[in-house]
Amino acid sequence: MGDKPFSIDLGRLRSREKDRSPAAVERADRAGEELGFVVREPGKRRGRKPSPRTGQVHAKVLPPVADEIAAEARRRGVQQGVILEEAWALYKNRYENKSG
Repeated sequence: MGDKPFSIDLGRLRSREKDRSPAAVERADRAGEELGFVVREPGKRRGRKPSPRTGQVHAKVLPPVADEIAAEARRRGVQQGVILEEAWALYKNRYENKSG
C-alpha cells in the first residue's frame, strides 16, 4: 500500500463516444418508459404527467405554500397528499353548495 489511503488516477479516465444509433436510442427510450419517464412534446399539456401506476397528479405550488403544506403534514404525521385531498374536499364542498 502507498502513503495515500485513497486516490484516483484521473489520467486513466476517458470519455467515450455515445452510441447514437437508432437501435440504441430505441433501447434507451424503452428503458425510460418502463421507469416512468415520458417524452414531453412542446405544445402539449405542460407539467408532470399523471403517474402510470396510480394516476396521481402531482401539484406544483409556490415554495412558501409547499413549506406550509410540508410542515402541516409533519405536524400531523401524514403524507402531503392527505393535506391536498382534504383541501380539495373543502374547496368542492364550499363551491358545490353555492352553485346548487
